[in-house]
Amino acid sequence: MIKKILLSIVLFVLGGYFIVAITLFNKPSDTEVCTQVVTLVNDSLRAGFINTKEVERILKSFDLYPVGKNVVDINTREIEEKLQENPFINKAQCYRSATSKICIEISQRLPILRILSRTGESCYLDAQGHHMASGNALYAANLPVVTGHVTSKYAIKHLLPLGQYIQEDEFWDSMIEQINITESGNVELVPRVGNHIVYLGKPEQFEDKLYRLRIFYEKALSQIGWNKYSRINLEFSNQIICTKK
Repeated sequence: MIKKILLSIVLFVLGGYFIVAITLFNKPSDTEVCTQVVTLVNDSLRAGFINTKEVERILKSFDLYPVGKNVVDINTREIEEKLQENPFINKAQCYRSATSKICIEISQRLPILRILSRTGESCYLDAQGHHMASGNALYAANLPVVTGHVTSKYAIKHLLPLGQYIQEDEFWDSMIEQINITESGNVELVPRVGNHIVYLGKPEQFEDKLYRLRIFYEKALSQIGWNKYSRINLEFSNQIICTKK
């Protein structure tokens, strides 16, 4: 019994020692200087709105770039908050490494639609409806372009589910090039393949409409040719109305 008590005391003391030692060893000295910033931008293959140079530019503009500064003086929380003010950044995490480096991990906002309205409005929208000004993008994302009688307000209210559905489906993501909104608020799709317009009508029940269209593509157009029709109407349930050229 006494041996067990002594063993417990020894283990407790050793545990406390290791905690204190780790804390002391990882604590930077007053003279330790940051030598490098390691930046990781997630989803860089899906969106190119933020890269390491842009992160560096943002931090330098606020005198927050860590290189050359004493590690103890670097406010990682302030760096995170300032980066997250950027409309293209969803989340930023900043922390110190054990080798005088500052590590920054960026999660981008991923746009699902690009708005180019007839009134001149131009922006990107993500799945939550956040605006990202297209003029600030490092490159034009390969997204469905929404044109015609559309505003970002209309798109947020009516088109986000459709845009997200297209992006998450590999077939439609590669197929749909343009979404046009008519004056009456109806939806037309312009595919990348073929020389026809797909008329959806109101932006509702689009899962069923696109399911019917895909079957039609696979069973019919692949056999008779992609340019046989000028218009494919999916507005009505259980019907596909085609207009020949």
